[in-house]
Amino acid sequence: MTAGRRANGGRIDGVLLDLDGTLVDTAPDLARALNAILREEGRDPLSFADIRPFVSNGASGLLRLGFGAELEASELDRLRTRFLDVYAAALCHDTRLFPGFAAVLEELERTGRRWGVVTNKPAYLTGPLLETLGLDRRAACAVSGDTLPRRKPHPMQLLHAARALGVEPAACVYVGDAERDIQAGLAAGMQTLIATYGYIESGAEPGTWGAHGRIDEPAGLLDWLAARDDAAELQSR
Repeated sequence: MTAGRRANGGRIDGVLLDLDGTLVDTAPDLARALNAILREEGRDPLSFADIRPFVSNGASGLLRLGFGAELEASELDRLRTRFLDVYAAALCHDTRLFPGFAAVLEELERTGRRWGVVTNKPAYLTGPLLETLGLDRRAACAVSGDTLPRRKPHPMQLLHAARALGVEPAACVYVGDAERDIQAGLAAGMQTLIATYGYIESGAEPGTWGAHGRIDEPAGLLDWLAARDDAAELQSR
């Protein structure tokens, strides 16, 4: 774990997680859907290495990667509808928790920390995905991109999630792999961590996002929380 801005304050009781690229590795199934659409449209598929860094940009970002950034709005809408249909049909074929996150979630639950998911993914995809992975009944909340009128980088989703957890925003940490995740977390008054193992585009500069820290593997979250607990205990003496 590498430190970012200084983290002050007490114990963290709520842990909120981005979905794609932070909690769950959805890249294989999203890449498969994109390449299926490319083939349908008579185009060559892209390599997984080329697709993976763009997964956090959602369906529109992936389609612009495959078909060019200058896609007209009407064409993007047509392709997006088809892409989501293809993806939804095989939503969790190769999607898995990132290695080590199963143990992280167990430890959060053991230590009484409530955790939830905040994602820009639409609810009709988020719900079945969490259910298939057996996380739907464990997560204290799941806030999707269409749950509320605004979504990340606006803080509305995160503030809603904190209320669902029953935890003040200042006692929450939000973990994500995109700049909009950090922007939303900071705007909500939460601690923020960058998941550097996630889907970060080449040329991005996470060090400029203003996060409180970064984790290079899921287990780094537990290390960060433990350090936070130690600091809170020292402050209370």
